[in-house]
Amino acid sequence: MSSTKQSSLIEEMGVQSGGRGRWLALSVLVLAVLLVAVDATVLGLATPSLSEDLKPSGTQLLWIGDIYSFVIAGLLVSMGSLGDRIGRKKLLLVGATAFGALSVLNACATSPEMMIVARALLGVAGATLMPSTLALIRNIFHDPKERSLAIGIWGATASAGAAVGPVVGGALLQHFYWGSVFLINLPVMIVLVIVGIKLLPESKNPVAGPWDLVSVGLSLVGVIGVVYAVKEAATHGLTWEVAATAVLGAAALYAFVRRQFTLPSPLLDMRLFRHRGFSGAVLADLLTVFGLSGLVFFLSQFLQLVQGRDPLEAGLAELPAAIGAVVTGLVAGRYARRYSVRVVVTGGLAAIGLALGALTVLHKESGYPLLGAVLLVVGLGAGFSFTVTADVILSSVPKEQAGSASAVSETAYELGAALGIALLGSIVTGVYQGFTAPEAVAGPAADAAHESLGGAVEVAKGLDPATAGPMVEAAQVAFVDGLRYASGVGAAVLLATAIAAWFLLKGQELQEGVEH
Repeated sequence: MSSTKQSSLIEEMGVQSGGRGRWLALSVLVLAVLLVAVDATVLGLATPSLSEDLKPSGTQLLWIGDIYSFVIAGLLVSMGSLGDRIGRKKLLLVGATAFGALSVLNACATSPEMMIVARALLGVAGATLMPSTLALIRNIFHDPKERSLAIGIWGATASAGAAVGPVVGGALLQHFYWGSVFLINLPVMIVLVIVGIKLLPESKNPVAGPWDLVSVGLSLVGVIGVVYAVKEAATHGLTWEVAATAVLGAAALYAFVRRQFTLPSPLLDMRLFRHRGFSGAVLADLLTVFGLSGLVFFLSQFLQLVQGRDPLEAGLAELPAAIGAVVTGLVAGRYARRYSVRVVVTGGLAAIGLALGALTVLHKESGYPLLGAVLLVVGLGAGFSFTVTADVILSSVPKEQAGSASAVSETAYELGAALGIALLGSIVTGVYQGFTAPEAVAGPAADAAHESLGGAVEVAKGLDPATAGPMVEAAQVAFVDGLRYASGVGAAVLLATAIAAWFLLKGQELQEGVEH
């Protein structure tokens, strides 16, 4: 055996067996998770100053916000499968390097078109990170109890990153230009790559076969087509272009599934879904994110445009959800072994559903204790359910297919978020647009005010106080009414998901023995 191979083998054994190696490797993986989670939430805060600088049209602004998630959703399965083939460490480090470089490109964008392209490319890099991190955890931690804790830390980091994003973004935007929310990615990525080269072991599927580019194309067209159609239908109604896009996406997904059954080395092994625990966990994740997305998407608008908080204060107000998710994420595996998987997952989902139900009594003057308590319970429930379902998904498949399984899990999150924002968002928008503006507000001003709550606030700045006050008041009340209705629907979805999880996860247990 060559000295290089021997050194690599000793390093990998050190990471996967005893000592601190595997936990140091985990610290590298959570850096990537933290970065993706933060990046997903900071752009919303930067949108006003970005719009003032680049002056995008309304359509361009929507693409700047959406293209990143579109590309990630479309490529997750393909990138997870690619990692299984070429090596998860290699894919993670290449993706991380690209993510850092493209973050600089985003920060330096000088036109809306450049920004859209930069965000799309950042989505390609982002799609390599999350599946690779979970798949590496599956291969580094052979003790199931340690793996449960590692997944809990992974999930807690994602939750913390999503909550810290608005706080960090708010602080940066108070002192620097909008590009700073992208430049913070660079030092984190540099540390990740340098340390990851030394600490992370390589792992891949030794018999994965070739990467089928036709399947990659079908997956990309299918997921993006469906997600785009849902969002457009919710925003602008069902037109023939939207219907055609939906049909194209559905046809591509159907062709993708059919093709996987005929390939000797499929991009995604569809037989994974025959495992009831795997399918139940994926479905639970998708529907949970669907039900939660309305709250997550519209909460910042409620805190800032209805209750008048600044971006930093709004970000801090959302922290209880992250705190709850961190606390329960770290102990979820232990409780699932003590009380059973379905008890913990069902209990977590039911808690989220009841918390969303409490928001049906929300009103403009609601004090923070109600909202803070709801966010804390949502975080506690999410920490339990998401951590255990991720563990179930990874434990249900051979470790050689960990990348594909992780990608399915992440795709469920992305699809759930897209569908939830589109459908629950249409409820909020539909109720909001029904408010009655003062008679003095007419024509283009009235149209802009009914387009969004932010539009109403902007229109009000050009009106006399006697007209502006009542119009903003009516718009805020209508927005809160819409948020209450959407929260009620989200609560119903979560409670129904809890019941489904009780049956789908019956008999499901987390592994106990150490793998060899």
